[in-house]
Amino acid sequence: MFGHKKDGKKKPFNYQLFYRRTALIAYDIVSVIAASYLALLVRYDLQLNTIPQEFLRPIRNFMLLDLVLTLGIFYLFRLYHSLWAFAGETELQNLVMACLCAALADGVGLNLFRVSAKAVPDSYYFLYFFFLLSFLFGSRFSYRFLRSRKHKLQNRKNSVSVMIIGAGEAGNTIIKEIVTSNYSTMVIRCIIDDDKNKWGQFIQGIKVVGGRDKIIESADLYDIDEIFLAIPSASPAQIRDILEICKETSCKLRSLPGLYQLVNGEVNVSKLRDVEVEDLLGREPIRVDMDSILGYVQNKVVLVTGGGGSIGSELCRQIATHKPAQLIVFDIYENNAYDLQQELKEKFPELKLTVLIGSVRNTNRINSVFETYHPDIVYHAAAHKHVPLMEDSPNEAVKNNVFGTWKTAMAAAQNGAEKFVMISTDKAVNPTNIMGASKRICEMIVQTFNRHYDTEFVAVRFGNVLGSNGSVIPLFKKQIAAGGPVTVTHPDIIRYFMTIPEAVSLVLQAGAYARGGEIFVLDMGEPVKILDLAKNLIRLSGYRVDEDIKIVFTGLRPGEKLYEELLMKEEGLQDTANRLIHIGRPIELDERKFFVQLKRLEDASKAEVHDIRPLIRDIVPTYHYKERTQG
Repeated sequence: MFGHKKDGKKKPFNYQLFYRRTALIAYDIVSVIAASYLALLVRYDLQLNTIPQEFLRPIRNFMLLDLVLTLGIFYLFRLYHSLWAFAGETELQNLVMACLCAALADGVGLNLFRVSAKAVPDSYYFLYFFFLLSFLFGSRFSYRFLRSRKHKLQNRKNSVSVMIIGAGEAGNTIIKEIVTSNYSTMVIRCIIDDDKNKWGQFIQGIKVVGGRDKIIESADLYDIDEIFLAIPSASPAQIRDILEICKETSCKLRSLPGLYQLVNGEVNVSKLRDVEVEDLLGREPIRVDMDSILGYVQNKVVLVTGGGGSIGSELCRQIATHKPAQLIVFDIYENNAYDLQQELKEKFPELKLTVLIGSVRNTNRINSVFETYHPDIVYHAAAHKHVPLMEDSPNEAVKNNVFGTWKTAMAAAQNGAEKFVMISTDKAVNPTNIMGASKRICEMIVQTFNRHYDTEFVAVRFGNVLGSNGSVIPLFKKQIAAGGPVTVTHPDIIRYFMTIPEAVSLVLQAGAYARGGEIFVLDMGEPVKILDLAKNLIRLSGYRVDEDIKIVFTGLRPGEKLYEELLMKEEGLQDTANRLIHIGRPIELDERKFFVQLKRLEDASKAEVHDIRPLIRDIVPTYHYKERTQG
């Protein structure tokens, strides 16, 4: 706005805006004059000498006043204030109404200046409105059109060739947005759909070239750079089958998240995401009985240790949806805890949230937390989890994992907690590394405590979670983004995988089943070869394996297995109401001997003994490790 002041200073005069509005006003003056005379000329077949003077005189006499009235009407309808480069339906409506009002004012004024029975022929009024509207529409919307064409021509120089898979509502919406956008650098070359009735048809001028058997051929024929999977209703198995074909191309793959996007009317280009490896797992997402979770979390004080980590933070998110009386997040790392605090405050403003910084290794701190807040339910997710790092710092794994669990469990028991759920790992089964062995000792602690206290102590064991801290997927993505190589330890290494939300929802339901002393084992489905994950992620990123991005084998790291097990042989297996959650039978152990061994282990870890592993093997006979060579 002219003359607007900010901080006491007057804004500089906008000459560009002034010149633009002056040009529009001048154009409109010419348009009004031209529309007036053209209306008569057309009425008399463009023969000027045949127009009666009694019709020309009112127009001449009223012209000056007509111009003032018309420009005033245009001003009121904001025809000089709109950004016509982005003109849309509202601007068009204002333009039509302004011209209609101007035509009515022109008709009334001409009749005031008439010199005969009629001021002008009857057809004049319609023709005047038509010409005035045409002139103004041309001036305003031609600028928008020319500007749009300019941007599209500029963007085509660096265009990305796109194939759309899915000729349904979602695909049509994506196509429409790309085709009509002024700024999109994408050019849709073809559409794929398995519906034979759509083959050869066109959507927004783009041809449906065939079914999924045409994907590879069309990608090469049309020189496709990216493939958009726009089938929100497709099952995971269907998506996997299509992606298996797409992987044979060198195209980058993107997809819509799911059916709810279509239902909510949220389908657009911004909702497209890069295809993730979990899309290739080819199974339905795991769903649990959320009512059973709600029943034991609602109106309870819940404490999550390690609450800022990948598993702990997801536990907090899902618990927050079940209306706890209070949620306490406890973590040693303040940055993660702070980020989670801000997220939960925004998403759950009614949640009574407490975020505390501290270590489970600090006896006084953990006791103080329990004495102050008296949590009803404890999810113990705090642990050192990185296998190679713990191999180099075994005493720290013992201090944090084993005795951090001991101190937290003791505080829970002494302060009347109802449930204590410890997050364990499949690496606790026949462990070959310090991390897994320390977690096995934690399971033994939990089962021992359950025999002596009213608190229900349980452990939940599962494998790798996609996208968690330390998972191979984030590492692979970073390596691909850097141009490779992608490092895999061994061509035959396999792991069980589950998404973080799936694992956490099963942990919550296992807590609902808990009666004390159980080791719950989550069904992770079929194991996946890490090499296949690496290859798939490279292809899904639009690169060729060993051509664009190489895979390098680095050898198994210290303490690493080729495969993980979920159950020890002597544990057996019992089913629960959820087919994906099983119970391992508790192992009998000599508690007195166990406590003596734990005391030795604690003293040795505090003394920073050179090799603590023999003491760990005394406690966990199934722990096997390779002797380290000196040097």
